[in-house]
Amino acid sequence: MQSYPPKQAELPFAIIEGKPLSTPPEDLYIPPQALEVFLDTFEGPLDLLLYLIKRQNLEILDIPIAEVTRQYMDYVEMMRTIKLDLAAEYLVMAALLAEIKSRMLLPRHEETEDEDDPRAELVRRLQEYERFKQAAEAIDKLPRDSRDHWSSQVEPLREQKETPQPQVELHEVLLAFKDILTRADMNISHEIERESLSVRERMSQILATLNADTFTDFHTLFTPEEGRMGVVVTLIALLELLKEKLADIVQSEPYAPIYIQVAQGATDS
Repeated sequence: MQSYPPKQAELPFAIIEGKPLSTPPEDLYIPPQALEVFLDTFEGPLDLLLYLIKRQNLEILDIPIAEVTRQYMDYVEMMRTIKLDLAAEYLVMAALLAEIKSRMLLPRHEETEDEDDPRAELVRRLQEYERFKQAAEAIDKLPRDSRDHWSSQVEPLREQKETPQPQVELHEVLLAFKDILTRADMNISHEIERESLSVRERMSQILATLNADTFTDFHTLFTPEEGRMGVVVTLIALLELLKEKLADIVQSEPYAPIYIQVAQGATDS
């Protein structure tokens, strides 16, 4: 039994309300321009000229004006054929190209050989336009917000809760205040200030300690427990006693112990 390969079913022309339609309706009108695709779009006549030059790898400083003019006019004629609205700039550029072409076809006399190239102004405009176009393309490649990345904006959730005011009785406030007063009394400290030492009183104490018959060691007259102030007052008192010749200071040799004794005249008086 001979087997035949499966055949693909005919695809419907369209599906309307769930029903396949194999043939278009007879009363369906399709404009002639609906099935035409226009691929190359330009932002102006300079953009079109630059495209024609770059497509053929021509030197922008030495434009073959005749060939470029022919291609430009073919493009303008094509836009007219497909009934596209032509801006006035394209027609102005067509007239400019025709003028440059005619000027280049005119013979030059020997005395006018130094005349400027008719293409110079057009070349300058094309170079300037190319620089701006390259700068625009470079800027367009930069990361752009809402195109290449999107900034997230999140607002924190704030829950509004109603906090009822507590009912506080007056006696509760008084109890709390009493507790604060108690703690304040506990922090009160009583400081006892020491009375300032008197040099005259210390002179009397030293004279009472000294003995007229024996020598008293210099170090024994000082009490380190009294601190720096007590030691200084004792020293000043000794110096006052020596000044008033109420005591004598004795040392047998350098670096030997120092002794204090009541002056001889003080005991006689």
